[in-house]
Amino acid sequence: MTVESVNPVNPVNPANPVAAQHPEPVEPPLAAGGVPVLGHGRQLVRDPLGFLARLRDEGDVVRLRFGPKTVYAVTTPALTGALALNPNFEVAGPLWESLRGLLGGEGVATANGPRHRRQRRTVQPAFRLGAIPAYGPVMEEEARDLAARMASGEPFDCTSESFRVAVRTAARCLLRGEYMDQGAERLCAALAVVFRGMYRRMVVPAGPLYRLPLPANRRFNRALADLHALVDEIVAERRASGHRPDDLLTALLEAVDDDGAPISEQEIHDQVVAFLTAGGETVGATVMWLLEVLAEQPEHADKVCAEVEAVVGDRPVVFADVRKLSHTNNVVVEAMRLRPVVWILARRAVAGTELGGYRIPAGADIVYSPYAIQRDPRSYERHLEFDPDRWLPERVGDIPKYAMRPFGVGNRKCPSDHFSMAFLTLVTASVARRWRLEQVPGSDATHRVGITLRPQRLTVRATPR
Repeated sequence: MTVESVNPVNPVNPANPVAAQHPEPVEPPLAAGGVPVLGHGRQLVRDPLGFLARLRDEGDVVRLRFGPKTVYAVTTPALTGALALNPNFEVAGPLWESLRGLLGGEGVATANGPRHRRQRRTVQPAFRLGAIPAYGPVMEEEARDLAARMASGEPFDCTSESFRVAVRTAARCLLRGEYMDQGAERLCAALAVVFRGMYRRMVVPAGPLYRLPLPANRRFNRALADLHALVDEIVAERRASGHRPDDLLTALLEAVDDDGAPISEQEIHDQVVAFLTAGGETVGATVMWLLEVLAEQPEHADKVCAEVEAVVGDRPVVFADVRKLSHTNNVVVEAMRLRPVVWILARRAVAGTELGGYRIPAGADIVYSPYAIQRDPRSYERHLEFDPDRWLPERVGDIPKYAMRPFGVGNRKCPSDHFSMAFLTLVTASVARRWRLEQVPGSDATHRVGITLRPQRLTVRATPR
């Protein structure tokens, strides 16, 4: 099963009950529980995941108050699909603005309109299905090395190791070359500090305090400067070498803008930074959740091991095996359903419009939560149960359209979806085939809500199979 094979049973239907009862769009209901001045901010801070999940009981679209600002929350799978596909809504909001300020504003993740479409055409060749097998040897090597580092029997820090393998794989595949192989560890060190600093700056928006020469601020600024310097060195080395492998950096160096001129150096730089940070943060957090699943779902870990041995025998797992590892793939998909690393997304209305029969004014911010959508009992039978078999062909048709889209939909769909799924399946297969995992005292797999959703502090011990 792949995420894209989820079949629709409830297509997006603008003629919903609200629209049928009200020929003209109406104002969405105000969510309960707001307080004077703060509105719903206190609820969101105290229990963001629970608060967003409960909104489904109040309406398909509801209004939230954050001080003087009104934000609209979309709560159903069908309307999240309509939101993502409607050109009247663009990527914008505080989260995206923070990312632009920290990492640069020329990347595909934060662009809109014609610029975004042109940038997608630029980067897409690096992720086409025909290009991905060439990345296989690096994926295999990094997955095997991750499993090998568990061999000491000592407690294994899943946080640092998961981000390390994700960053190294993204860098070595998308920026191929000897220089990148050597620079991967430096990149990992810089991004580890940048990720921590980004989280603090987004959760606690105390702008002036981050300009003070405090030790934490100096560490963050040094790491961010080293990240940007390293990217510049990578680009310069590739230009000087004359080497043009079929990867993301080559696609960027050969890209032209709408006037036929080469794209700017700043855009090349920001695109590389965007893919490295997204690959490290989102894929790294997903690897953490997969290691948690292997520790807490031993019956499924055993099934993954048995499937891998049936497919590969005594040899190592390789990229070409991924398509045959159906249960392993379903374990990855089910882990992403219950533990989505991207837990909230935002859009902004570029013009006054309607959504599901509700009026959305121009300039309004709209949010929705993949975490809430993917755990909704109205979409999933036994919605909190870890059940990879729900993705079998004979069962997947029961899941509503847009109830599971971890890589997005439409022109905002992540271009690296097939790349990421192949790598995550290889990691899961390589670790489960070799080790039984268990959490050790002091490990804490509860949700840490930050830029992404990941375990607070996951530590495991591996014992040989």
